[in-house]
Amino acid sequence: MCVRLRAAPTACKGAAVAATDVLRQVGGAVRALLQARFARWAGPFAGLIGSALSSAPAAAATLPEDKAEAMYHLYDGGGVEAQGPAVLVRKSVLDKVSLTGSYYVDMVSNASIDVVTTASPFKERRTEYGLGADYLYRDALINLSWSSSDEPDYKADGLSVDVSQEVFGGMTTVNMGFTRGKDKVGKKGDFGFFDYAKHWRYRLGLTQILTPRWLASLGLEAVSDEGYLGSPYRAARVFGALIPERNPRTRSSRAIKLSTIAEVMPRTSIHGEYRYFYDTWDIKAHTFQAGASGYVGESFQIDGYVRFYKQSKALFYSDNASAETTYISRNRQLGTFNSLTPGARVTYVYKQVPGKYEIKGHLNYELMQFKFKDFTDVRTGQLYEHNAHVLQLLVTATF
Repeated sequence: MCVRLRAAPTACKGAAVAATDVLRQVGGAVRALLQARFARWAGPFAGLIGSALSSAPAAAATLPEDKAEAMYHLYDGGGVEAQGPAVLVRKSVLDKVSLTGSYYVDMVSNASIDVVTTASPFKERRTEYGLGADYLYRDALINLSWSSSDEPDYKADGLSVDVSQEVFGGMTTVNMGFTRGKDKVGKKGDFGFFDYAKHWRYRLGLTQILTPRWLASLGLEAVSDEGYLGSPYRAARVFGALIPERNPRTRSSRAIKLSTIAEVMPRTSIHGEYRYFYDTWDIKAHTFQAGASGYVGESFQIDGYVRFYKQSKALFYSDNASAETTYISRNRQLGTFNSLTPGARVTYVYKQVPGKYEIKGHLNYELMQFKFKDFTDVRTGQLYEHNAHVLQLLVTATF
């Protein structure tokens, strides 16, 4: 669960922030690709592990490939549209160090249910810069990365350290990581408002090659947040009247994720994963995903998958509270809802010269279907639901 807040013009901020929370989750996932994780678009679970595992025991740890990548992303749903470019460049130095630089842009146009019912649509722009370095030491890979994002009334900085160690002849990989983030929260039109948010994120993972064609992984994550974890613009409802949202200033969460992938026939694989999340705000969430991947000819790789997400509401969430309490919110992302997301990814090898370079194109599309169980559309009195389209186009050149 993300606690970062979006920015928007004053006239519509009071109603718009909840709508951008979904967008922030999508954008956060995309931005993660820019931090040395663009490999996902080459199909980490769709890369047909037989080609990597069936030949021999795994080799020693290696640096990521030198590459240059450019991406265009689009989110369109629930009255919110966000789009923009993203680029990443990676270059190794002296066979021991790999340096990374990235740039990401969100251009947002918001006319969500919150905006059209209580305010006016708005537009804004968010930019993020990232730098990273990987250091290879024997069978260990150490990564240090930094990111900084800026929008009209919100600035966020983060520093991450990750270590990956191969053991047992490369058959097992252990991952550990830590991220420290600090955000500055403002309020457009109110120069007297200023607050902060701090974030600590701890990661631990284990990946095991079970057979030459079967791989499994386990991931654990603990997150602690402190500071202003709400929005200075969002309003809650008590007996139909609007009052300022009030969230607790601390939050801790835990998550566990199990993943597996297997080659079921030559050049064809299946994968599945499950994630469980809970936090001190009493939100509990389950994520299931399953899919398959296969090659078509020598140049195309096609992945198909479906993801289901379900969560319960926070203790202090209410669509229309019957009493004013210490903490209260009508942020629908803290309510009870589920989503179903089918998706497809196509990878095309445009040109390849073994040992020299390779150029690929990637197209990914998802249809996100949200159904809220305790958030009402005040225009109709019915429970709110909407669909969203997510599109990413990526060109990758390795050299």
